[in-house]
Amino acid sequence: MGAVARGPRRHRPPGTLAASLATTAAALLVVAPAPANASPGGATAPAEEPAYAAAVQPELDRLMEDLAITGAVVLVRSPELGDWATTMGTQTWHGDEPVTLADHVRVGSNTKTMTATVILQLVDEGRIGLDDPVSWYRPDVPNGEDITIAQLLDMSSGLANYTTDLELNEQMDSNPGRVWSPEELLAIGLAEPPAFPPGEGFLYSNTNYVLLGVIIEQLTGLPLEQALQERVFDPLGLSGTSFPALTDASIPEPHPRTYTFGTNVETIDSLVLPPEVRAAASAGTLEPMDVTDANPSWGWAAGAGISTAPDLADYVEALVEGCLLSPQLQQERIASVQPLDPDDPASPGYGLGLASFGPVYGHSGELPGTNSFMGYDPVRDITVVTWASTAPAPNGEGPAVELAKAVIAELYAD
Repeated sequence: MGAVARGPRRHRPPGTLAASLATTAAALLVVAPAPANASPGGATAPAEEPAYAAAVQPELDRLMEDLAITGAVVLVRSPELGDWATTMGTQTWHGDEPVTLADHVRVGSNTKTMTATVILQLVDEGRIGLDDPVSWYRPDVPNGEDITIAQLLDMSSGLANYTTDLELNEQMDSNPGRVWSPEELLAIGLAEPPAFPPGEGFLYSNTNYVLLGVIIEQLTGLPLEQALQERVFDPLGLSGTSFPALTDASIPEPHPRTYTFGTNVETIDSLVLPPEVRAAASAGTLEPMDVTDANPSWGWAAGAGISTAPDLADYVEALVEGCLLSPQLQQERIASVQPLDPDDPASPGYGLGLASFGPVYGHSGELPGTNSFMGYDPVRDITVVTWASTAPAPNGEGPAVELAKAVIAELYAD
């Protein structure tokens, strides 16, 4: 699950997040569904498209083919350049029914921003402190007396990432319906030795966010799904956004089927598939695996959320503008986002459950079968949201992130 490091996807931990962040920049708001006209590559778009839309469409069509994407959505709002939304591809592999802006998809590590927001709300309420040691809440955490809540949020705790565990990945392949409890996930992550002393490095670890989810339940007395609904989704009117209970593997209608070309074990060391597999996938002759109904409980607080493109747009704008936090804490959150490369101030950044890519703040997420991106530039008031129903691409890239990069490059061309 990456932030812009794509979803709970275990292969997208530390460096992946950095790599994904390093090659992305975006923004986001919400585009009202406009009348759709057929366009090349099976896309639909508003009758009057802004200039950048026509310019970027050929590149989006190329990416759809090269990355073997079954279905995808791109949504942009820009008062300066014009709003635009387009859907490409179909609900099912080699199907006829097009995807729609109303479709629900799993959003992977975009969920982390939601979990982090609830923790920060509890900070605002004086129920937890950013400098509190995690040992106050979980005595079993290695180095827990020296790991702060802030270090869980910004990935500097050093705790190992449970989603790189071989046995977990084997189970995800052989028993995709298995329900994983947060305690099972923590047992895996906390059994591994920490990667570095607290505060002395950056490791994109989903273990951090499962811990934060457990702490939310401890402090609120509510299941995480109820805490997120009452504290994030309802206040923002996100009617298409939800967080499933552990036993719930369903996705609200409408939704596309989601696909992947490699098993979890096959891609545990690298998301890049062999050349012959990549060629067959791009040619459309290799049938992908349908993973729509796999239970997402293994991602839990780090990546099990569900949303729509318009909801993600509304959400990321509110996230960056601080609609759910006090002004002081929102300012601290934005200031916490620091370059992942200390020697390059312009490099992508990460902070308290929030990433940055150039002038854009947001996150990305990936679970096997779906990749998504949300970002908002508060200075130029530009919003970009993308999702794709095939992930990762056979070449290891995040399809939605690549779509977002193409759109952003065009939006910021001048």
